[in-house]
Amino acid sequence: MFPFQLRRRSLAFTFIMAFTALPLVAEEPLFRPDQRIVFVGDSITFAGGYIDLIDAYLAATRPGEQYELINLGLPSETVSGLSEPYHPFPRPDVHERLGRLLTKMKPAVVVACYGMNDGIYHPASEERFTRYQAGIDKLVKRCNEAGAKVILVTPPPFDPLANPKGLVAADANEFGYRDIYKNYDAEVIAPYAKWIVERGGRQDVAAVVDIHTPINKHLAAKRKQDPKYTMSGDGVHVNDDGHSAIAKALMQGLGYKDFQEVKVDEKFLKLVRERQQLLRDAWLSEVGHKRPRVKAGLSLEEAEEKAAGLRKQMDELE
Repeated sequence: MFPFQLRRRSLAFTFIMAFTALPLVAEEPLFRPDQRIVFVGDSITFAGGYIDLIDAYLAATRPGEQYELINLGLPSETVSGLSEPYHPFPRPDVHERLGRLLTKMKPAVVVACYGMNDGIYHPASEERFTRYQAGIDKLVKRCNEAGAKVILVTPPPFDPLANPKGLVAADANEFGYRDIYKNYDAEVIAPYAKWIVERGGRQDVAAVVDIHTPINKHLAAKRKQDPKYTMSGDGVHVNDDGHSAIAKALMQGLGYKDFQEVKVDEKFLKLVRERQQLLRDAWLSEVGHKRPRVKAGLSLEEAEEKAAGLRKQMDELE
C-alpha cells in the first residue's frame, strides 16, 4: 500500500491506495461542475457526513471547478410510504415532497438512498418489498420526467452487533425502530440491496452503486482485529467511520478510483460541513416536508449569501 499526498494550496488529503476497487458503473463522470446534484434519503443522508466528505474531495482535487452538492435527506423518511404502528408520527414519504423538490431545485442529478426504514424493522414481507420496489420505480420515473438523472444507492447494512438489546425474534409481539427483527439485515435489507443492484440494468437510471456489500466486507475485516468493532450505536445510524465507508463505496462505485480513506484538514472540513448544513436546512424549509421536529432553516436568499462567504473562506484557506 502506498500513501501519497495531494495538495490544494495548503489543504492536504491523504489517500491510502489499494489494489481493489468496485466495478465502474458509469462510463463518464456523473458529478459535474455547474450542475445541481441533490441527495435524498433518510436520517443517514440527513446527517450528511458522507456528502461532506465527497464535497470536500471534489473541492480539493478539482480546483477552479464549482460543484453544487445539496443534501436533502430527511430523518425517518421512506420511499415506500410505510410506517410501524408505534412510530411517534407517520414516517414521511419522499413522494409527498418530491414534486416540489424537482420543481424548485431543478436538479441535474438525484442521488437516492432508501431502504433502511422501508422494511420498518419487521421480518421479511412480500407486501413491504413490493411497496419498496414500487416506491423506487415511482421516484425514478418522476425524476426522469423532470429531466434529472438518477443514481440509485443501495441501503447500507443494518448492524445487529451494534444493538443486541434492541433485537427481537420473528415471533415477537411487535417490531419497529425500538424492536428490530434480529435478521433484519440478512433477510430484509440485503434483498432490497440486491434488487437495487439488479435494477441497474434498466435504462431509466444513470448508475447504481452497491454500498451494502463493501461496507459489510469492511465490518468483517475490522472484526478480525476487533470482534466488538462497530460503526454505529444502534445498528442504523453510522458514526464518522461509517460515513467515511459510505463515501468511499459510493465514489469508487461511480468510478472515482482515487477516492480512498480520506483524512481531511479539519478547518477545511468544518467549513464544508457548515456550508452543507446551512443549505440543507434552508432548502428543506423551502421545499417543505411533513417531518416534525426538524429545525427550520434560513431563507434561501440569506442562506445562499452566507454559503458564498463560506465558499470564499474555503478557497482562501492557507
